[in-house]
Amino acid sequence: MTTPFLAQDLRRDEGLRLEAYPDPLSGAEPWTIGYGHTGPEVGRGLVWTPAQAETALIADIARACERLDAHAPWWRGLDDPRQDVLANLVFNMGWLDAAGTHGLGTFHQALAAIRDGRWRDAHDALLASAWAREVGPRARRLATQLLRGVRAPEEAAA
Repeated sequence: MTTPFLAQDLRRDEGLRLEAYPDPLSGAEPWTIGYGHTGPEVGRGLVWTPAQAETALIADIARACERLDAHAPWWRGLDDPRQDVLANLVFNMGWLDAAGTHGLGTFHQALAAIRDGRWRDAHDALLASAWAREVGPRARRLATQLLRGVRAPEEAAA
C-alpha cells in the first residue's frame, strides 16, 4: 500500500498551478492544471480552486495505482516506499501513451530490475533515462528511494 507521503511528495514534485498551462516541452497539448492533472477537460482558460486541485490529486493517485495493478500487478508485493516510487512515476509520465513510446511501460530494464529486486540496477536504469534528465532532482530522489527502500529526503542522491 502506498503511504501518505506519496501525496505530499507529489504536491512538491508537481507544484500547484490553479490556471491551466500547456506542456512545457511542446508548448501545446497536454494542458495541465492543479498538481499535474491532465485530461480532455483541461485547456486554455481553465481555473481551479485549491479544493478542486486536491480532489483531482487524490483521484489521479488512485488512477496511477489502478494502472500499475493492470500492467504490473507484482508492484503490490513491494514495500511501501518502493510502491510510492512506482505510483509517483506513473503519476508523472503515465504507463504508456497512445503510440506506446512514452511512459513507465517503456522502462523495460528498470521494471524488470524492480520486479526482481535488483535495486542498484533499477536505480541506475532510472537515472540513465531521458526522463531523469528532464526532472533532475525528482529522479535522483526516487531512484535513491528505490535503491534504499526508505523514503528519501528531497536532497537525496545515491
